[in-house]
Amino acid sequence: MPLILHLHPLSSYCHKVLMALYENGTPFEPRMVNLGDPDARAAYLKLSPFGKIPVLQDESRDATVIETSTILDYLQQYYPGPVTLIPHDPDTAREVRLWDRIFDLYIHQPMQRVVADTLRPEGKRDAQTVEEARATLRTAFDLVEKRLGEMPHPGGATFSIADCAAASPLFYAQAIEPFATTHPRLARYFEALLQRPSYARVLVEAKPFMKYFPLADRLPARFTA
Repeated sequence: MPLILHLHPLSSYCHKVLMALYENGTPFEPRMVNLGDPDARAAYLKLSPFGKIPVLQDESRDATVIETSTILDYLQQYYPGPVTLIPHDPDTAREVRLWDRIFDLYIHQPMQRVVADTLRPEGKRDAQTVEEARATLRTAFDLVEKRLGEMPHPGGATFSIADCAAASPLFYAQAIEPFATTHPRLARYFEALLQRPSYARVLVEAKPFMKYFPLADRLPARFTA
C-alpha cells in the first residue's frame, strides 16, 4: 500500500488526518508510533526530526510529509476523493485554511498546554499558564460561536479541512473548558461532528486507549468505558 500513516490513536493531530482519510475512503496502512522505545524513537526521528506525529509516507512518490495541514494539502492534491477538503476557489480556500489554523493554534495548542500541566508534579504546576490557556479557549469558542451563526461549518458552506482540525481539539477541550451550555451553536456543531461517520470511526478506534488520557474522567463515559 503506497500510503503509510505513522500515528498514535490518542493523538488529536493524528485524528485530524485520519478523519480526512476516512472521509474519502483513501486506502492507507496505519503504523503505531512508540516513542518510548529507544530504537523505535531513533528510527522515527529519521522521518520526523522533531519527533512529532503523525507522518505520512507515500511510497509511490517517495515522499515523506510532516505537519498535519501540509499532509491534508498533500492528500487533496495527490489523493482527491468525493469530499473536496480544500475548495478550488482561492478565496474560499483561504478562509478554510484560516479556520484550520484557528483550531490548531487557539483551541488545540491551549488544550495541550492544560493537559501537559496536569502531568507535572503537584509543586511544579503553573496555574497562570493554565488560566491563560483556558482564557484563550474561551475566546476561541466565542469566535467559533459567532462564525456558526453565519455559516454551517467554520470554514464555510461545506465540510473541509477546518472540520477535520476542529473535531478532536473540541473533544478534548470539553474536559478542560466545557462549552455545552455556554455556546449552543458550537455544542450543536460538535455533536454533528461526533455523528459524522469519519469521526465516529476515529473515536471507536481510540476508545481502548482513552483511559490513558490524563483527564479521561471528565470525558463522556460512552467514549471511554
